Amino acid sequence: MTTDARLLPPEGRAPDSSAVLSVRDLHVSFPTDDGMVKAVDGVSYDVFENEVLGIVGESGSGKSVSSLAILGLLPKSAHITGEILYRGQDLLAMREKEKLRLRGSRLAMVFQDALAALNPVFTVGSQIAEAIEIHNPDMSDKDVRQRTIDLLDLVGIPNPSARVDSYPHEFSGGMRQRTMIAMAISNDPDVLIADEPTTALDVTIQAQVLEVIERVQDRTNSAIVLITHDLGVVAGVADRVMVMYAGRPAEIGTVDEIFYETRHPYTLGLMAALPRLDENADGMRLHRIKGQPPSLIFVPPGCPFHPRCEFARLPEPCATAIPEFRGMERPGHKAACHFAEELADKNPDDLRPVVGS
Repeated sequence: MTTDARLLPPEGRAPDSSAVLSVRDLHVSFPTDDGMVKAVDGVSYDVFENEVLGIVGESGSGKSVSSLAILGLLPKSAHITGEILYRGQDLLAMREKEKLRLRGSRLAMVFQDALAALNPVFTVGSQIAEAIEIHNPDMSDKDVRQRTIDLLDLVGIPNPSARVDSYPHEFSGGMRQRTMIAMAISNDPDVLIADEPTTALDVTIQAQVLEVIERVQDRTNSAIVLITHDLGVVAGVADRVMVMYAGRPAEIGTVDEIFYETRHPYTLGLMAALPRLDENADGMRLHRIKGQPPSLIFVPPGCPFHPRCEFARLPEPCATAIPEFRGMERPGHKAACHFAEELADKNPDDLRPVVGS
């Protein structure tokens, strides 16, 4: 029985020639008056064709910054080191002109705030058409318009031949988000980064947007990086999940490994904060992870999660030594915890307080 190459740990295939996108030891920092902000502090992962990698974490964990670094959309003040390889080409070593040819064509992004990302004075059709024309200058106006209508139809916009001439303010939040997806996939990208595409949408519209993303992947076989703070979203869509904390990877594995074989206290805390609807959950309250995420200027020594950790052993090693991001029982499942193996006997219910206690 052979082992799927994508399940092997990154250092075992650095970089993997079969990966569409490989990120290796990515560091991103920003100088400020108070000190250097370490927004991303050593992130590595691979994404493969027709795969969804979910990146989960609290606000400020480095999810969006790491993805903006891939597309080269960070300000010039950002200090970036490491490797970002698209089909073996190092994006960080490319000139801006070379990046422009890839951005919007081979690499695309669905931004979090669709209303802010869309220009209010142009129709949604003209904005999608612009993305097509930039990378297909020889395409006729008629073909561009038809392609735009087809894209709106693909993402589920009703009556697309008429709505193509509508303005962003005439669309609902869910329709604007679908328009952003249509724009992002207009050139059939190899890598699609979706930055919290379901934020501020009600659950029904969230489900519809996620269905659109799945439909897009079936059509294009794109590698998708799905950034979210909602574990429920990744459970239904992702193939693998990376949990980030304080700019660093805390745990990575398949969806089943993250949900049922958790090996990091932070992941366990996130799981315990999810509501349960089954009868066995009667009498249990949701878990609250104590404290606040750390300042990325003054990250705590040792494990950055130790001030909030239910299982920390102080002062050593948790407050003095940075835990290695190491492999667990299954290939590809990794966690950055000194006592990851001991969590094998723990489950989210162990953290949930009982009513009246």
